[in-house]
Amino acid sequence: MTKIQIFIFTIILAGSFAVAQNAPQEVQMINSEFKKIQIIRMHSGTDMLNGLKEAIKKYQIKNAVILAGIGSVTDYHVHVVSDKNLPPAEEFPQASVAMDLTSVQGYIINGRVHAHITLADENSMVGGHLEEGTKALTFFIITLAILADNVDLHDLDNYKK
Repeated sequence: MTKIQIFIFTIILAGSFAVAQNAPQEVQMINSEFKKIQIIRMHSGTDMLNGLKEAIKKYQIKNAVILAGIGSVTDYHVHVVSDKNLPPAEEFPQASVAMDLTSVQGYIINGRVHAHITLADENSMVGGHLEEGTKALTFFIITLAILADNVDLHDLDNYKK
């Protein structure tokens, strides 16, 4: 190889390395430990999303994992993706119907709630991203695992990163 070929090869290799360094990783790892577990109970008639926001503000929760949730609803409102495009189209199903809350999971990311719920009755199940308008029939019990404030979760739920 001539010196010019080696030089060009080196530039191409360095450029490829730089692009690879800036490309999003397919799998990322964020390490943290739970500081404590907090259980939130919401009474009949409480809007779940507003109740979570109120608890996060009152107890100054910055980052957390929503581990579990149970209860029942009189009304629900969620949003779900409805196609394979990015950004995906969304639909916002809602209904005024009694159902059991079978699960809640998600994250509190820099004080912002990103929760998903699953509801069931004797014939069907429905679920999606929690929206305002999901109201407790009996109660909601939601368990949060509190993370350190300095854990960087800000792009965790951003599909572009």
